[in-house]
Amino acid sequence: MKAFVTGGSGFIGQQVIRKLIQRGDDVYALARSPQSGDIVANLGAIVVRGDITDTASMREGMAGSDVVFHIAAWYQFGGGEEAAAKADAINVGGTRNVLRLAYELAIPKIVYTSSIIIFGNTAGEMADENFYQGAPFASEYARTKWLAHYKVALPLIEKGAPIVIVQPSAVYGPGDTSEIIETMMRQFYRGLPIIVGSDTVYSYVHVDDVAEGHLLAAERGTVGESYILTGPSIPLGEMVDFWAYLLGRSRPIVRVRGKYVQPLAPIVNAAAAHLPLPPFFNGEMISMAGTTYIARADKAKAELGWETRPLQTGMLETFEWIAATEAERDAYHIAHHTREKKLAATAIISAGLLFGAWLFAGRRKK
Repeated sequence: MKAFVTGGSGFIGQQVIRKLIQRGDDVYALARSPQSGDIVANLGAIVVRGDITDTASMREGMAGSDVVFHIAAWYQFGGGEEAAAKADAINVGGTRNVLRLAYELAIPKIVYTSSIIIFGNTAGEMADENFYQGAPFASEYARTKWLAHYKVALPLIEKGAPIVIVQPSAVYGPGDTSEIIETMMRQFYRGLPIIVGSDTVYSYVHVDDVAEGHLLAAERGTVGESYILTGPSIPLGEMVDFWAYLLGRSRPIVRVRGKYVQPLAPIVNAAAAHLPLPPFFNGEMISMAGTTYIARADKAKAELGWETRPLQTGMLETFEWIAATEAERDAYHIAHHTREKKLAATAIISAGLLFGAWLFAGRRKK
């Protein structure tokens, strides 16, 4: 079987390609850079030089495919107007190009990777595939993934495109490049002293399980349907306590609830224009503190036969990868010591300011 994959050099895409190769498929992977090409080629895929923003570059490689997996996306939080433009071009325009071309080429099955982030803050409700919520959006990523899902994929389904949608939650696992879940886990491994947004609740899912869900969606998914791929939903404070239990380490002492830091989001955004803040420390991330991005995967389990591994197994595996890559990260930090020291100092100062705000808010309530 011939499979065409976008985003194959990414966190989820690499696992999808590995599984396709393992079962004997011919995989054609789109690559927009030499580095991406090397990654997918090393996995055993045939490299297709191109970009999802350029329809013509995908046509020859996609033609004759039995299935198309559109996984590529712009994934970032913060960045202002420039980031918003990139998000629109890639997440909305790129998705339109891929799905329209696949429909035009009469590809029998198209699997599109959406996200549960399109539901926004569920305010404690465990979302299923029928949950719907529009603006306001906490981030450009959420806004553009919402547009791609509701204004690109669903209208094409209505026209007859054989699209199946999968919606992963917060994905973790070895090789994570998201700078969000991986960053939190790595910072904890290094001795994180403070948790900002300890009441923020995410649904977690291992990357290998997400990749398996993609293949099952292609094999068993009903055209026009969406399938949420997620595991347990856990408040950040409880998750960090779980990490402490797994690794036999002390729990962070300082915990700041989201309602105390959300008002600081505009200040953080303004500071980002003048200070070298860490990539995960921005207004969009701060505004999400104390919210819930949670969902259930009952439909995927019932209709696709999808399963997830135990959280303890997946987290331990991820921490083993983090431990194994710490030396490599340390070498990088030494090579970039000046910038890293600035980032570290800024992060410490920022955390101190947030802690001060938390204490001040607490005293005012007394």
